[in-house]
Amino acid sequence: MCGGQALIEGIMMRGPKKQAVVVRKPDGALEEQVEGRVLIKDKYPILGLPFLRGVFNFCSSMANGVKALMYSASFFPEDEEPEEPSKFEVWLDEHLGSEKAASVFVTLAVVLAMGFSVLLFFLLPTALVGGLGRLVMLPMWLRNLLEGVVRIVIFVVYLMLCSKMKDMRRVFSYHGAEHKCINCIEHGLPLTVENVRSSSRQHKRCGTSFLFLVLAISIIMLVLVRAETPLMRIVIRIALLPVIAGISYEFLKLAGRSENVIVNLFSKPGLAIQKLTTKEPDDGMIEVAIQAVEAVFDWRAYEAENFHTAADH
Repeated sequence: MCGGQALIEGIMMRGPKKQAVVVRKPDGALEEQVEGRVLIKDKYPILGLPFLRGVFNFCSSMANGVKALMYSASFFPEDEEPEEPSKFEVWLDEHLGSEKAASVFVTLAVVLAMGFSVLLFFLLPTALVGGLGRLVMLPMWLRNLLEGVVRIVIFVVYLMLCSKMKDMRRVFSYHGAEHKCINCIEHGLPLTVENVRSSSRQHKRCGTSFLFLVLAISIIMLVLVRAETPLMRIVIRIALLPVIAGISYEFLKLAGRSENVIVNLFSKPGLAIQKLTTKEPDDGMIEVAIQAVEAVFDWRAYEAENFHTAADH
């Protein structure tokens, strides 16, 4: 199947072999960029093994997502006059070339984003509960449990604040359009604006659900870990992140293809949080999502094979 990411006035869609970015430019026209997709497991088969693939796929998706986001933002400059490049940008361009310089900026953006996430959702709750622990004596298991609850509260509040921002609401609407397209296909309906509009904007394989799973599974794992000093608590939390991410990824893949009652039950919190990160799109946004899907995925052949529908409808 395929999956994607919302951009600034656009969508990035990844299919089995291709990746496409479709952006609606200020003049209303659609700009499409399609390129071949090389999977990490094709280069390094060992990284395609269960529990390993989740970490590396997540990092790869973040890098591709940042690159696509920068591309979509290039159509909407904040200032009328082009901004002069900084000395650092000039130096990189002279010594590395424009393509390698862009790669450096993407890598730096990914590292900063991951660092900010670890700081906000892991280290900050550890510091807050650690401060409380100095005032009130708490058993270690209760301290770890409380830390997990604080982590999820910060995550939800962060998403609520983002959803109130005007520009982010449009991004979240494109996110909804992406989900609706995939749900439309997975229910065997022709990919039309009308069918997509009536499809659900929530999906079990969403990145929002993945992030929630990381936080939820961290509660279970960290409750079982005992560390007395603040430094060791921080070290253990960072060291366990790849393990937690790997487990979360495998559950997300399972949830995407299973209708098991227990799996669905554990998927519900993530689906509920998606109400914050997806909004109802307008027809123009749906058109962008449809074009992005059709650029990377033969949905007619998929529906003909899985739902015995006519491949030319």
